[in-house]
Amino acid sequence: MSRVPTSPNAAPAYPRPRGRRRLGEVLLPVSGATVTVASTPGPGTADAPVFVLVHGIGMSHRYLERLHRELSAAGAVHSVDLPGFGRSPKPEHGVSIEQYADYLGELLPRLSAGPVVLVGHSMGAQFVTETAVRHPALVSHLVLIGGVTDPARGTLPLQALDLARDTFKEPASGTFIVLGDYLRCGPRWYLATLRPMLAYRTDLRLREVSAPTLVIRGQDDPVSRHEWGVHLAGQAPRGRLLELPGRHLVQFSAAASTAAGIRVHAGAPARGGATVDHAVDEPVAP
Repeated sequence: MSRVPTSPNAAPAYPRPRGRRRLGEVLLPVSGATVTVASTPGPGTADAPVFVLVHGIGMSHRYLERLHRELSAAGAVHSVDLPGFGRSPKPEHGVSIEQYADYLGELLPRLSAGPVVLVGHSMGAQFVTETAVRHPALVSHLVLIGGVTDPARGTLPLQALDLARDTFKEPASGTFIVLGDYLRCGPRWYLATLRPMLAYRTDLRLREVSAPTLVIRGQDDPVSRHEWGVHLAGQAPRGRLLELPGRHLVQFSAAASTAAGIRVHAGAPARGGATVDHAVDEPVAP
């Protein structure tokens, strides 16, 4: 894994793999944090989008690898390990959704010269939503996959129950990655990040987002449920809901369909015959 130093005035500095996904560390000089980034260069055309994928609570870039690979035919893809997760060291000062959004606000100009398609899964949906609010010029399109937390189920017992229901029916290979990342994260850091996750109102913050927003959920996801997905899409000024066969790890179990939906949303239709399975458009008043 290479270390890529950066400076505030430098040209975009990030791992530049040739033909395959590679890991590198990006140093954020303002916050002093280090972010691990898995990068694939994409097709290299001037109009190709740049996708940045952000994990959920306790996780890393590893469970995003299938989606990463599917999107790389359409544009450059960067999957991050935010500070405290995966390979990235824990930050020294506190935990908040706003702080993580500012990490991304510092990171994104180092990954792309222009605005990016910012994709977040689960708690990552909160990170990217807050980033789009605080740093709107850096985000061309926003994608929330399995977004949390529905305030109607925003307690620790209900979240634990929903997660348990989901875990038993996810693909074994995906569950293995999840458990491994949870162990790496550790219970203390997981619980520290759980509190802001439960408190953050993704729906209310989406009202302040200017970028076109796609909400994706698995049709059988017990964590991010249908009514909540409809509500989230309705809160975004330019929101749309896409439901696909799958559960909370829909980006893992249905990576091709998830990528197809994201590509269409970003104006870069999928190649090779991949299609979107099921789109649901239901306008909901904020």
